Amino acid sequence: MKINRKILVAFTIFLSAATAFGQISSPYSKFGYGLLDNNATSAQTQMGGVGYAMSSGRQINVMNPASYASADSLTFLFDMGVNFSSNHSSELSASGVKSSDTRLGGGLDYITLQVPIGKRMGASLGFVPYSSVGYSFGSEIENGLNERQGEGGINQLYLGFAGRIFKGFSLGFNASYMFGNIINDVTVTTDAGSQSLFEQVIQVRDFRIQLGAQYKFDIGRDHRIGAGLVYTPGKDLLGKAWVTKYDINADEKPDTVASARLRRNAELAESWGAGLSYEWQKKLLVEADFTYQPWSKVKTLQLKEFQGTNFADRYKIALGGSFTPSQRGNYFSRVTYRLGGFYNRDYIMVGDHNVKEFGVGFGFGFPALQSKTLISLGVEYRHRAATDSHLLKENYINVRLGINFNELWFFQNKIK
Repeated sequence: MKINRKILVAFTIFLSAATAFGQISSPYSKFGYGLLDNNATSAQTQMGGVGYAMSSGRQINVMNPASYASADSLTFLFDMGVNFSSNHSSELSASGVKSSDTRLGGGLDYITLQVPIGKRMGASLGFVPYSSVGYSFGSEIENGLNERQGEGGINQLYLGFAGRIFKGFSLGFNASYMFGNIINDVTVTTDAGSQSLFEQVIQVRDFRIQLGAQYKFDIGRDHRIGAGLVYTPGKDLLGKAWVTKYDINADEKPDTVASARLRRNAELAESWGAGLSYEWQKKLLVEADFTYQPWSKVKTLQLKEFQGTNFADRYKIALGGSFTPSQRGNYFSRVTYRLGGFYNRDYIMVGDHNVKEFGVGFGFGFPALQSKTLISLGVEYRHRAATDSHLLKENYINVRLGINFNELWFFQNKIK
């Protein structure tokens, strides 16, 4: 067995940066655990974030671990993605004054690899984000100023296995180690000049499992139908949280004003995902997905100086497709063209108002010359807002780049 050196170099470089996931900027991320990620690759994001029914021997699909069973027995896959984001936000005050702001962000999206285990099994390993937090804003209060900022999120290091049970049907699972810190700061500055900082830290150290199933069957020679189902059990979140007070202008030691174990005080909701796909001649792929998470039933963390958050049941609908004119022929006939969109009612609530989001995306999969490596480049537009017209509205333009290295894993020597 000989491993391509390019793969080892790429994995070593990006493994060192695996926790430096893309930085987002959204005041909505201050609620709960931040903005949730769906673990879609750059290619899948260009298709609206679909993937529950998708399986391919050429692409890694973390959204449904059952897809690993489709790994080509001679192929090693390594996939990484980065994003560049521009967020234009606007807000209308109760008095009718409109304010706006534009912020840039970006960074590493994910890093994954997949290897075959014989002809009927496959495995995958990687780093993907579970949630992201990033915001900074201020407001006037009586006799002073209130400033809020936050950063961090929850990351996942996962290891997944899948096996083909019989023709067309596969089962798989991801076992994830969840880790990360969510930091929320509130700085109060009075007109008299005193300044106090209240810092809440949520430190997560936990394990979680995700189960997946896929079934696909052919109709004649040209048509294929696929179905996928994913389930992640809900659970108590493990870790700890605390609030520290700093009197910035006074020569006093920091004071821990509150602390708690996350277990029995904070929970993660279970998650259901289902998808249906249609494939024609290995050229056209269309998929529709539905995600449901009953967040309204989980416990939320309550700590002094930081208000608890009400959660809503989350659901997401996504639809997307891709088209590759020909597997052979001139270069542009081998380019993959992608398009998709989604609607998401988020788990985040602002007071009694739901946060809703929709987006559309498109992109291209460019095959590298003299290689099976695929470079995915796409653009996505997202709009996020709460139901109250006076609350913040956000418009994102995301540029996403993914590189899917597709290299031979086994080299068989000819018998002379």
